[in-house]
Amino acid sequence: MTRFLITAEQLHSRLQDPTTTVLDVRWRQDRPEGLPEYLGGHIPGAIFVDLDYELAAPERPAEEGRHPLPDRETFEQTVRRWGINDGDTVVVYDDLKNLSSARAWWLLRWAGFTDVLILDGSLRAWTRAGYELDTGIEIPEEGNAQVSQGHLPTLGLEETELFPQRGTLLDARPADRYTGEYDPLSPRPGHIPGAISAPASASLDEHGRFLPAEQLRERYLRLGVDPDKPVAAYCTSGLHSAHSVLALSLAGFEAVLYPAGFSQWTRLSDRRVAVGPQP
Repeated sequence: MTRFLITAEQLHSRLQDPTTTVLDVRWRQDRPEGLPEYLGGHIPGAIFVDLDYELAAPERPAEEGRHPLPDRETFEQTVRRWGINDGDTVVVYDDLKNLSSARAWWLLRWAGFTDVLILDGSLRAWTRAGYELDTGIEIPEEGNAQVSQGHLPTLGLEETELFPQRGTLLDARPADRYTGEYDPLSPRPGHIPGAISAPASASLDEHGRFLPAEQLRERYLRLGVDPDKPVAAYCTSGLHSAHSVLALSLAGFEAVLYPAGFSQWTRLSDRRVAVGPQP
């Protein structure tokens, strides 16, 4: 088992372990409701997670972005509803190369959970290995986990603006959103001045698995990450950038997340937006 990652075979061997909770976090921008897919087939015992409502507070784009971090009390209730107890191992997955389940991985670690793993290769790795899926819905017994906050570092608006002066700010969105060529989500397409384009999907191989740590490190060094300076990531609203924080962690970097992301930045008229391929 690699740090933060678990293979389909390793997960299959742990399904009967009562201290392991599996979360299904299916979500896409063009299909935010993943429940029908979950009901049609999920890893046995997996609990469905609604990203928009359970991994975020109500949308406040100009104040906190499109997926604000939930408050402690609400998220604690959510985690207990998933059946998680203190000390449990939590495994998260989706069917989108873990570009949505990474939000659950990051949020749980930010909330104080230390043993959180992502199914490397997502649901496709499970089905490719020949393992069966269950249908219907899983309703677990309520857990007793306690939630705190701030266990992973974050950036606010002002810190993000100044960050390129002291470190490397990575934009985890697809390249065309960085350049401003195509971005239906942003009132002012482009990117935060000084940020470097680093699409999250480029950290994966053709099967949706994370590249080996050495290759990930080489990738980020080529992009301009300085090992002696801090590194931070953002995307539209803290989803793909959480994936990048994980990839950076696998590569040996400790990355900071700007959770409000470009969904906040682009709505504030006093914040400059850069366009084109250059920072």
